[in-house]
Amino acid sequence: MGKRIIAIVVIFLFAAAAWGILGATIFSRTYSSDGALKDRVVTLWGAPHKQTPPAASFQKLNTKKVESTENGKKMVRTEEEKITIPLPLESSRIDVGLALEHRQKGLLWYSTYKVAFAGVYAFRNTSDKEERVTFTLDFPTAQAIYDDLVFTVDDASVALASERKATSGTAIVGPGKTATLRVGYRSQGLNEWRYGFGGGEVAQVRDFTLRMTTDFEDVDFPEGTLSPSEKPETAGGRELIWAYKNLVSGYEIGMVMPEKLQPGPLAGRISFFAPVSLFFFFFLMFIITTMRGIELHPVNYFFLAAAFFSFHLLLAYLVDHVSIHVAFVICSAVSIFLVISYLRLVVGTRFATGEAAFAQFIYLVMFSYAFFFKGLTGLAITVGSIITLFVVMQLTGRVRWAEKFAAKPALPADKSV
Repeated sequence: MGKRIIAIVVIFLFAAAAWGILGATIFSRTYSSDGALKDRVVTLWGAPHKQTPPAASFQKLNTKKVESTENGKKMVRTEEEKITIPLPLESSRIDVGLALEHRQKGLLWYSTYKVAFAGVYAFRNTSDKEERVTFTLDFPTAQAIYDDLVFTVDDASVALASERKATSGTAIVGPGKTATLRVGYRSQGLNEWRYGFGGGEVAQVRDFTLRMTTDFEDVDFPEGTLSPSEKPETAGGRELIWAYKNLVSGYEIGMVMPEKLQPGPLAGRISFFAPVSLFFFFFLMFIITTMRGIELHPVNYFFLAAAFFSFHLLLAYLVDHVSIHVAFVICSAVSIFLVISYLRLVVGTRFATGEAAFAQFIYLVMFSYAFFFKGLTGLAITVGSIITLFVVMQLTGRVRWAEKFAAKPALPADKSV
């Protein structure tokens, strides 16, 4: 009996090492190409967005006297220089619509989105005369396309001069008057959307309202960003509102796109956890067969471990081609079929389709499926382990283990001639 236990332990250790190698291979496949795949997604779809408020300014000629000495004589000359005078931003009314669209590359899903941006900004001319004001809108990123562009001043179109990451237009604004700039576009981005007030610096914001609508309910905000003052639910999404009368802050407004279940990392974590599932299965098989006097040779345990390993090996390469849920069902069915069809020949159909199939379903399928529930995996497995311990303790409480492990007497030699 002791040698058999040692052999089973050795088989378990070799299987655990194989799962460790498989898990490391999955993570290597997943993240070694992540940078290149992410660059491809950015190229095809767009980079993360960080929108900033537009700016308005006019140029003014400033005359100053400059003193110099030439040939021992003091000279005074007049120079003119252009200085840029910014117009204060009096109010901001912004509408943002986010539509989530996941895209898969390799073993990872990327949280891509479509964004519809519209803003109405009021700038006041503090000059005592009419000025030719230049309005400039910086785009959130150069790695994106911008369609359906709107850029008007007091509802009038202006000629635009576009640069790599910005567009600008000029309009005449009367003394003390307020000009209303309307901007808007449709674009696409990746992972998160942000709105910054002062380029990372502490900025003052007056009469500000940003209304964001999403087509997803699982909203989350980046670290170091402002929480919305309101976030009511809508049909299939959320409406979030940030409203401030006079805000002084260095924080931004942001939204993190919900992540889809990642097939690569999930398959890797399940593979690393597989030795725990096999331990419980071996433990239960050993207890049941010992109690019933069923002979399972270490070679039988080896093939059972191989059937368990087939689940994770097939899952590692199947998630590249089908949904993680479909792959999980297929791999579970294949592994359970291998165990049942094998034990049917070794022990019998009743044991194979009964205790063995049930134990494999619990410790391989259900324990692995617990990884689909973010934050509840450890609790689910712990509860399952405690229930298993309780059941085994109750079933074996009256078993005389000394008798079970006692060496069987040798059969008498056949003396017949």
